[in-house]
Amino acid sequence: MSNTIHELLSSNPILLLFLVLAIGFFIGNLRFGSFQLGSVAGVLLAGLLLGHFGFESNASIQSFGFVLFIFSVGYQAGPKFVQAVRKDGRKYLAISVIVAISGFLLALGFSRILNFDQGLSAGLLAGSLTSTPTLAAADAAVLSSDFVPKEGLNVEEVRSNINTAYAITYIFGLVGLILIIRILPRLLGTDLADEAVRLEKEENAGLKQPVFSPSDVMVNVIRVESSEITGIPLREMYEKAQIQITIQKIRRDGEIIEPTLDMELQIGDIVSVVGVLNQEAVERLSDKVFGPVVRDRELFHFQPETAKICVMRKKGAGKIVGELQTPVHYASFISKISRLGVPIDITPTTRLERGDVLDVTGPIAGLQAMGEDLGHLEQEIEETDLRTFAWAIVFGILVGTLTITVAGVKIGLGSAGGLLALGLLVGYLRSLFPVFGRVPAGAQFVFTELGLLLFMACVGLRGGADIMETLLSSGPALLLAGILVTVIPLGLAYFYGRKVLKMNPLVLFGAITGSMTSGGALNVINDQSRSTIASIPYTGAYAIANVLLTIAGAIIILF
Repeated sequence: MSNTIHELLSSNPILLLFLVLAIGFFIGNLRFGSFQLGSVAGVLLAGLLLGHFGFESNASIQSFGFVLFIFSVGYQAGPKFVQAVRKDGRKYLAISVIVAISGFLLALGFSRILNFDQGLSAGLLAGSLTSTPTLAAADAAVLSSDFVPKEGLNVEEVRSNINTAYAITYIFGLVGLILIIRILPRLLGTDLADEAVRLEKEENAGLKQPVFSPSDVMVNVIRVESSEITGIPLREMYEKAQIQITIQKIRRDGEIIEPTLDMELQIGDIVSVVGVLNQEAVERLSDKVFGPVVRDRELFHFQPETAKICVMRKKGAGKIVGELQTPVHYASFISKISRLGVPIDITPTTRLERGDVLDVTGPIAGLQAMGEDLGHLEQEIEETDLRTFAWAIVFGILVGTLTITVAGVKIGLGSAGGLLALGLLVGYLRSLFPVFGRVPAGAQFVFTELGLLLFMACVGLRGGADIMETLLSSGPALLLAGILVTVIPLGLAYFYGRKVLKMNPLVLFGAITGSMTSGGALNVINDQSRSTIASIPYTGAYAIANVLLTIAGAIIILF
């Protein structure tokens, strides 16, 4: 029976792959108190288990997952990467550079001192900082035609060393960092919840914009009797109106129609007007803008819609939520803000960035106007621009093959660097031109998550074959080195951030966890601070760290 199962899985790589994924999700969802390993660690462990019993990974599947994952990382980071480097991101850049360089030097130094085989240093760096892009970049560099393994090793052995070292050090990089982040604020006498309250008070101190709630929205039904607002598109009427409102429905010749921004009002139309309106505003609206208030129960009924709006335009990027006054301008309310897939606090002082995704509720006309002003409605555009996606990957791989010779040494981005660079470029251009390179949030998640898990499943299968041998020969030294490569960069970054950059502890912890690409550690900070303030520096540092650590993975394998 066991031979039959082994033959079935060995002869069917797709079946084996999805078995690894299924087992991995089961392992990742297991709870240990309030802690979960997560899908990535679960798939890695499942791959190691099956790899140890002789099942082999498929090189084509691993390459496919690698391409999807690296390009998607660049695409998602593109808008935030450029934004972070330009503005407050200098601090996040500094923290990310300290973590990346110190981790690189430590991993390389320990490998030399402990005489590790080639490839273990790259896996050590990637696992200790839980950086899958580092692992992917190192693996791609080994597969490059310019790579020459050291004497006594071949390419497959070096790849196996990378994967095995990553698997051995990844667990502490994941769990150990979470434990450190949970304990360290207490040891330092820092109350993250108090810091969150203090930061919110400082931000709100200078706030002049009013704060609205759904109860402030009023609906009025008015008959159009003014020629001043007829014969022009609603878009133009909204721009000229002294009072910011949206028209939810129109009754024309007895029929109810849904307005669009290009539609024109006609004399005799009965319209439901939605906005933040007091009695004085209603009187001004009826007397000077539209006409008299009338009774129409059907039009008076306010039925909001929900949509996702991706911030792409200058009118939204860089503005604070209170400044936008979305209830006044669009009769709509922001219920959630996601940045690089991470939810962040919604306060009047929250500053929007290119690429932010807003969950918004309001009348369809208001949502359309808001989507046009800030970027676009995700619900309106569900197609993925696969043409741009495919060509960008083609050019990314081609760019990665280009090299220059310096002092007799060929230097190039490699496939990981090329794909990341094109992803960053397309993601950034997308933030400038919303009609270009369209990949809806759901598709982005599938590309990134699927690519990552396919890659990790193959890494586990490849690393599982030699994990016991590596554990017996270098295991204790590798584990100790991994702990130090996790802990020391964290300590250096914290010291520099507090003593030199004078950063707030909560903001600094967010930047450090982003630099170490640990979403689990960010969740701990958010729980302790009872806010998501740390998510903002996390996303800024995370975008930069992915770029730096990808480059580090391609370089460290050469030593």
